[in-house]
Amino acid sequence: MTFETTNPATGERIDTYQPHDEATVDAALDDATTTFESWRDRSIEARQELAAELASVLRARTDKYAQMMADEMGKPVDQGVGEVEKCAWLCEHYAERGGEYLQDERIGTEPNAETYVAYEPLGPVLAVMPWNFPFWQVFRFAVPALTAGNVALLKHSPTTFGCAEAIETVFRDAGYPESAFQSLRVEADRVESIIADDRVRAVTLTGSTRAGRAVAEAAGRNIKKTVLELGGSDPYVVLDDADLDDAVETAVTARTQNGGQSCIAAKRLLVHTDVYDEFTDRFVEEMTALTVGDPTDDETDVGPQAREDLLEGLDEQVQASVDAGATLQCGGDPLDGDGFYYPPTVLTDVPEDCPARTEELFGPVATVVEVEDEADAIALANDTNYGLSSSVWTEDRERGRRVAEQIEAGAAFVNEMSKSDPRLPFGGVKDSGYGSELSHHGIREFTNAKTYWIQ
Repeated sequence: MTFETTNPATGERIDTYQPHDEATVDAALDDATTTFESWRDRSIEARQELAAELASVLRARTDKYAQMMADEMGKPVDQGVGEVEKCAWLCEHYAERGGEYLQDERIGTEPNAETYVAYEPLGPVLAVMPWNFPFWQVFRFAVPALTAGNVALLKHSPTTFGCAEAIETVFRDAGYPESAFQSLRVEADRVESIIADDRVRAVTLTGSTRAGRAVAEAAGRNIKKTVLELGGSDPYVVLDDADLDDAVETAVTARTQNGGQSCIAAKRLLVHTDVYDEFTDRFVEEMTALTVGDPTDDETDVGPQAREDLLEGLDEQVQASVDAGATLQCGGDPLDGDGFYYPPTVLTDVPEDCPARTEELFGPVATVVEVEDEADAIALANDTNYGLSSSVWTEDRERGRRVAEQIEAGAAFVNEMSKSDPRLPFGGVKDSGYGSELSHHGIREFTNAKTYWIQ
């Protein structure tokens, strides 16, 4: 089979890619193993210098790569610019802090004994990455992993193979050894055999819960470390004392940026009964006012969905929810014409057992649910198999902290939109995965915390 990339704004083919055959994959694994042996001995200072150079290369090509994302998966160009800039910030962060994060941890035990923990790299790490943030998802894994002394093998989504090739070029042009970062063009059903290969020492995946289970199962059979960042159905709790100006404006962005195709998007808006009507009216009005269109147009707020099958699946979830009794406040039908466009959509009066309440809606569709009080909001926030992130809105910071502490999620934001930040760990619980990316937590995930006792 061959892989094709398609422009979701027009439905036209961009490029065709041949999959790598077994010999090519085998050679890549050999090259990764050989490169690791020398790369692991490179000083942390040298690896940090290369991370800084990565940032320079990215910044010089920001517009080019933003356009590439718009072409391959429909991200509005201004959001693509933001994604590339965030990747550069990540590189600069690890260029500055990588050595600190990896320094030996001295531990006192007995007189005349030198005892400490060193964080040493594992080897080649396979990364299975999605299309929705085709640069950021890769860099937030690869930069800390490589700075720690590992080497990386990327299995990117076929939707964004052009981005995968571009990322490979960025690492090479920044001065990394040629096989320190390699992209593998392989079908999903070949991933299991690559995980099983002795030359691969660990695996990370960002994607669906279904894909996470498959990767975890394959890695578990082979006793290999995994980090999984999976789906989400994040609660966005609006309490009765919230600043509605901020809460509404942020909710629109949190639900629709990247075409709503984000694991940490605000998907279930849980609104206190005292402000429910006003919040909903204002939210629907602002969602309706968004401009849906060509991702290369500066006026566009929401671009197309990344693929036609994703558009169709989202619409099926919405229609099934309406058929079950949900009220459609706006949107709700794919737009006519070329491309895979779905309008910002708001559902209210949503039954508990319909897709809009029980499944992840990966597109610009918000579910607004009325709650009676804090306890009701917390119960509904936790009434999901997911646990990636959450957001609470109130003018009482301590009240926000109290509610946030009771939400089962990898992160809780009070009066702020859920987001990832290189300085803070990122990860989920329950069906949203395990393990951490970013900060010192992330850089240590693919290391051996090795104990030394020198008498």
